[in-house]
Amino acid sequence: MRLLIKGGTVVDPVRGTLEDADILVEKGFIIEVGPGIEAPGAEVIETRGKLVAPGLLDMHVHLREPGYEAKETVETGCRAAARGGFTALACMPNTSPVTDNRSVVRYILERARETGQSRVYPVGAITRGSMGSELAEMADMKEAGAVAFSDDGRPVAGSGLMRRAMQYASMLGVTIISHCEDPGLAAGGVMNEGFTSTRLGLKGIPSAAEEVMVARDIILAELTCCRLHIAHVSTQGSARLVREAKSRGVPVTAEVTPHHFTLTDSMVEGFSTAAKVNPPLRGEADVAALREAIADGTIDVIATDHAPHTAEEKDVEYDRAPFGMVGLETAVGLVWTELVDKGIISPARAVAMMTVNPAQILGLKPVLIEPGAVADLTVIDPELKEKVNPASFLSKGRNTPFAGRELKGMPVLTMVGGKVVYRR
Repeated sequence: MRLLIKGGTVVDPVRGTLEDADILVEKGFIIEVGPGIEAPGAEVIETRGKLVAPGLLDMHVHLREPGYEAKETVETGCRAAARGGFTALACMPNTSPVTDNRSVVRYILERARETGQSRVYPVGAITRGSMGSELAEMADMKEAGAVAFSDDGRPVAGSGLMRRAMQYASMLGVTIISHCEDPGLAAGGVMNEGFTSTRLGLKGIPSAAEEVMVARDIILAELTCCRLHIAHVSTQGSARLVREAKSRGVPVTAEVTPHHFTLTDSMVEGFSTAAKVNPPLRGEADVAALREAIADGTIDVIATDHAPHTAEEKDVEYDRAPFGMVGLETAVGLVWTELVDKGIISPARAVAMMTVNPAQILGLKPVLIEPGAVADLTVIDPELKEKVNPASFLSKGRNTPFAGRELKGMPVLTMVGGKVVYRR
């Protein structure tokens, strides 16, 4: 079947350009790119006034399967990804059993193939059971299809163990994704430590809990020459540490989530568990610093840290609720509303932070819009406005603090391998 994507503005995240062009797709691949393409008999998809981007990649997602299918499954997570404009996901290993061996890696890949909605790239655990005591079988998991290693959800507290993990990762040519949190400093905390936590009587997590581990892991990355990626940066101190490390040539990259560059700890007023996330929402100065770090290139990637939970788990006292919020179906709108429309970054830069940058960090071939490339595409309407309605989510999770918020710049079509998997 031939598809002609007609009249759109093609985003090139490598050159940083936007150019009006048509795209001809056949048998899952891009055949031709250029203005005024004629293709008799092809199905025409009209995209005038819209941006046509390479398929978006979210490098930080919790699909929950195996083990926590009440929260999310590979199938529902991939459907949510398609609705959110993502053609590919990297899923974190805090499943049950933990993704710490080749069998679980292969299971996840097989489940993703069955759904056919999005491409899924498993991230293997650094340690067995993510318990932080002994290294998992990293080489075996890489051979099975793992693209990076992380104990996300838990820090690797032992510096000696993290050093060995980085040494192995360096030999394997893969990236370590670090959940930077000092357990001693964060112990028992449920939100950002500051005025709001004091007033609400909730135990806080200080910025230092993150920054101490960011500094340690940067030092270890420099020692081992390992590619280090800092997950969900949330503080101005962490951004400063990453910026300084990059200036010295340390192989470190970093990501930020839409909720961390958008919301502050004031969202916890009223004890809304939808705003309970780890690392916690921080202060206004941190949000401003993260936006600056996005603008100046310190932050390489925008990732969602999509973390679905059941309504029963979240509908409890704030102290007892689990950390996490969903993000796949609101990310693009938040990026356009809060960053692109406000002139902090260009549309091409926004696309780069959700396509070529995460692909390079994970060692994947970047998806580009050019003849011969696989037809993974995301179409975004930069003028489309929509209020966030959790009831419409395709994810099982409804735990979002953005309910009722109007977003501008929404994905309207997602294509994977030449197949339209979502169309608004």
